[in-house]
Amino acid sequence: MSELITAELVDLDLSAETKDAAARALAERMVAAGRVTDLAGFLADVAAREAQMPTGLDGGIGIPHCRSTHVTEPTLAFGRSAAGIDFGAPDGPADLIFLIAAPAGGDADHLSILSTLARQLMDETFTGALRSATASERTAALIRGDEAPGEPAPEQTEAEPAAEQTEPEPAAQTAGMATAAGAAIAAATAEAGGEAPAPGDAPAPGEAPAPHPPAETSAELAGQPAPAPASAHFRIVAVTSCPTGIAHTYMAAESLEQAGKAAGVEVAVETQGSAGFQRLDPQLVAEADGVIFAHDVEVRDKERFAGKPTVDVGVKAGIGRAAELIAEVRRKAAHGEVSAPARAAAPMDKDAEPGDGFATRLRKWLMTGVSYMVPFVAAGGLLIALAFAIGGYTINKAPSVADHFLWTESTSWAALLFQIGGVAFGFLVPVLAGFIAYGMADRPGLVPGFVGGAIALTVNAGFLGGLIAGLLAGAVAMAIQRVRIPAPLRGIMPVVVIPLLSSVVVGFLMFLVVGKPIAALQKGLTDWLSGLTGANAVILGALLGLMMCFDLGGPLNKVAYAFAVGGLATPNAGSLKVMAAVMAAGMVPPLAMALATTVRGRLFTKAERENGKAAWVLGASFITEGAIPFAAADPLRVIPSAMAGGAVTGALSMAFGCTLRAPHGGIFVVPLIGQPLLYLLAIAAGTGVSTALVVLLKGLRKRPHTRPGDSPAPDGAGVTVAA
Repeated sequence: MSELITAELVDLDLSAETKDAAARALAERMVAAGRVTDLAGFLADVAAREAQMPTGLDGGIGIPHCRSTHVTEPTLAFGRSAAGIDFGAPDGPADLIFLIAAPAGGDADHLSILSTLARQLMDETFTGALRSATASERTAALIRGDEAPGEPAPEQTEAEPAAEQTEPEPAAQTAGMATAAGAAIAAATAEAGGEAPAPGDAPAPGEAPAPHPPAETSAELAGQPAPAPASAHFRIVAVTSCPTGIAHTYMAAESLEQAGKAAGVEVAVETQGSAGFQRLDPQLVAEADGVIFAHDVEVRDKERFAGKPTVDVGVKAGIGRAAELIAEVRRKAAHGEVSAPARAAAPMDKDAEPGDGFATRLRKWLMTGVSYMVPFVAAGGLLIALAFAIGGYTINKAPSVADHFLWTESTSWAALLFQIGGVAFGFLVPVLAGFIAYGMADRPGLVPGFVGGAIALTVNAGFLGGLIAGLLAGAVAMAIQRVRIPAPLRGIMPVVVIPLLSSVVVGFLMFLVVGKPIAALQKGLTDWLSGLTGANAVILGALLGLMMCFDLGGPLNKVAYAFAVGGLATPNAGSLKVMAAVMAAGMVPPLAMALATTVRGRLFTKAERENGKAAWVLGASFITEGAIPFAAADPLRVIPSAMAGGAVTGALSMAFGCTLRAPHGGIFVVPLIGQPLLYLLAIAAGTGVSTALVVLLKGLRKRPHTRPGDSPAPDGAGVTVAA
């Protein structure tokens, strides 16, 4: 395993004048060291992270950082600027810059080194040593923890001690810088996939213990006197979070903890950062005397803290006014002020990103319904397809197996499969509507959602009716939840009142207002699909192919798939052609990547060649997500290639008149496909187009270097190019 930082990744004379130039200078060192594969792509990821919130911290620290698919292993580069570089910190420019690069997947060993660095940055001796170091090797060793800050540098003599090389930092400034930087690097560690060290963590084996900041540090930094310890024991639980879940989240947590120590108050903090969060012990929450929320995004699972004295402020107040917040929550507790019970967030809103607009939330709600609907579609659709394969296409006219079933007749078994599949398939629209409403309003949305979906079937509004019913049910349930009611009635709201009122409202709307117009629209869509021929069918097939391959299992892919599955609820010649085109196009991307890694292995990394072997099976099984590892590593070449092949396959499938009654299965349901040989030809043609394009596009860029363990595979091409 490579070291996190080496002398080649240290620049003690960073001459950059802007944060972008500084990031480029340090990133170029990462490229030269083989840690970053694409300089431009990596810098774009760094800039995107910087645009979310400045990474400058008090005390002269800059920590630009990001996760990127262009990073081969967790890496840290360090630069020291004599003039200082503006990273957006309130107290001015930064002279110590840490560029942290993390790959898409975390590495526990490297992340533990980042945790050690976080503890070291809380030691003013360590930061002073970084400012006074004269050799890159010593600086890298200091950051790695291989050398203690108090040890003299090899180039120093007794007549030239390290303390005389530079003026010591003022104590308050250094302590403040160390505290903020330590918290920030700990946060960056958490973002990269590891655990941020808690204040006061024991040092790693073989590591010099870092002195903990004095208890009064937070109060001093805020310009406030340290409060005197209280005589009565008081316990506070707190939650901190910021829009990006990085530095400010953890800085606020540390500030509250330190202020609590200074006040003689026990403070336990839950940091809801970008790497997720570890919930506070429920017993700890139950025994707490007060709650502090220092957040700029919605607190997740906020209902846990209901009924306690609560102070709710922005995250910056948690950093700068920690002592005041503790005093305020104690005052509220003394006066018996408590918060109202919090309404639980809907499942799809619990992981919502800050700034998500209505369109983003709408997509999440719809995808919730689709994700719960797909198992019903797969089970019911495959059973129906098998029934047709065994008993022929007249099996749908068989009598009920509850009245007539012969154990020795295959047609009876086929009828059994068909009728079980029909029951499962009948849940398609109600489940879609119910779980769209669930995604919006949590469990109170389930009853009106299922009722609205069932009514959509009753009035022949079909798949579109289910979509509308789910959205109406969720909106009505959310509206009722916002009504203020007396405390004694709150217990019956989710069980009786919300299901009753919302079902009445949704039922009225679906039966008498929107149901019939949607049913007319659904009938028009069905008739249009039935009449598709010639050029119109080919264009629709190409469009569906593009949608299936654009985001490889993402929202656009799901829209195309849901459109096809919705047609199976009322099958006709057109809808069966659409289903065939969608499945064929969805098989192309993983099959193309598998073929490309086989015929031109030198164009791909060792990991990609291994993924290519699995992609054969995934593609054959109609699992489009099998191409995601390739698209994530090289989206500009892989995604356009996949879309081109998918469009060809979709268009050919429609042109050939291929039909499909099963919503899933890949090549394993080919015997159930109309025109099976032409169907396979369409898939082969699209796969060939995608393979040729991705090989051509990847072959245009030369590989700058070969990473260890990534030797090219022999394929006879004699070419070495970038992955």
